[in-house]
Amino acid sequence: MRAGRFVLLCLSVAAPQARAEQAATTTPPYTTPIASTAVSVVPPSYVIGAEDVLQVMFWRDADMSAEVIVRPDGKISLPLLNDVQAAGITPEQLRARITEMARNYVDTPNATVVVKAINSRKVFVMGAIEKPGIYPLAGGMTVLQLIATAGGLKEYAKSDEIRIIRNVNGQDVRFEFNYRRVLAGKNLKQNIELKPSDTVVIP
Repeated sequence: MRAGRFVLLCLSVAAPQARAEQAATTTPPYTTPIASTAVSVVPPSYVIGAEDVLQVMFWRDADMSAEVIVRPDGKISLPLLNDVQAAGITPEQLRARITEMARNYVDTPNATVVVKAINSRKVFVMGAIEKPGIYPLAGGMTVLQLIATAGGLKEYAKSDEIRIIRNVNGQDVRFEFNYRRVLAGKNLKQNIELKPSDTVVIP
């Protein structure tokens, strides 16, 4: 009798443990966050540029839908529509353009353009700064904010001779930035909002 009771006790302990192990192998890891590449907030001034990732979706026409990367020539390739100029216009303008082109293949096309990743909006910082390099410009960013993001100025930096170089219609335009004066609350207009492809040079 004692042996029988011992066997039953072992089975009663093992059964819940086996069920727990089975649940652990079959239950999805809901606590693990799922990364998303979609851009939740697109800057109001945003226009599509090279290397941006877009998702073009046609309602009820999945064969025409695709996730695409804007090529260096500013175009994207879509099923049936082939090459479509995307760079230099807003997502809404691209949606209207694609919808119009799709009328040749679909009676009432309904297209949507979703920005998955903004890779074209970037700024550059170089010189006497802790972390020189390329930084994304997803939203508004001032010179002071970029310097902070890049780790701050190095000890020997000439903080009163910082330059911002911007290309405007093929011509380089330079802006001056005096770090000390801006920190002191003087001449704050120097702390301009950066635009895509701006280069901040810190001697």
